[in-house]
Amino acid sequence: MNFRAILPRTPNMRAAFLEVVNDALGSVAVIVSAIIISTTGWMQADSIAAMLIAALIIPRALKLLGEATHILLESTPKGLDLEDVRAHLVAHPLVLAVHDLHASQIASNLPILSAHVVVEDEAFHTGAAATLLGELQSCVAEHFEVSIEHSTFQIESRSHQTPEHESHE
Repeated sequence: MNFRAILPRTPNMRAAFLEVVNDALGSVAVIVSAIIISTTGWMQADSIAAMLIAALIIPRALKLLGEATHILLESTPKGLDLEDVRAHLVAHPLVLAVHDLHASQIASNLPILSAHVVVEDEAFHTGAAATLLGELQSCVAEHFEVSIEHSTFQIESRSHQTPEHESHE
């Protein structure tokens, strides 16, 4: 049985689920230690059960803390290279430049991306800018290992483009 397949996707739901599983395993350990103590008188069984329960809690707590920190710091999703994203977007025939490119994760398995995309002024008159938006959203959702289904693109004309500081990205 694939244990990961039954785990909830959000950190708080996963934490609650694992807490219930841990409580069940802890209860079994306490019952087993009680049986050992009552039948053999070996009192150290209680300490071993306590260490087993701690061994179950610590790795899970550290993993959840890492996931929560990654989300709260709005870090770039693991496995997503923003320079690759920029290069792929700029390769589109209508795109002149991409700036203010940001990607983060707002929940487990929910990466988001936003960018300013510069196109020729004529793209707004011909309707190509509207078509471009859908193409860019499909691109980031399908092309990369990390699928970004929630993306926001600000389409700018060349005449509107404003330079931004390099450190901003």
